[in-house]
Amino acid sequence: MTTRIIPAIMSGGAGTRLWPVSTQARPKQFHALSGGDASLFTETALRVKGAAGAITFAPPLILCNVRHAELARA
Repeated sequence: MTTRIIPAIMSGGAGTRLWPVSTQARPKQFHALSGGDASLFTETALRVKGAAGAITFAPPLILCNVRHAELARA
């Protein structure tokens, strides 16, 4: 039997302590801060992609501010 999980990725916070890198238009989660080319948001989305044994992941439910919807879709 396979367990199907619908992941919820919460993408919030202004990242004011990272100003001027993090702005209202492009907050911290949409920047590559961990040393690679992918943003923190992209790295999180990739962690729930595909299957891991008896667990499969459905496409994630993204929770973010409406102002960041286009960044989340990219």
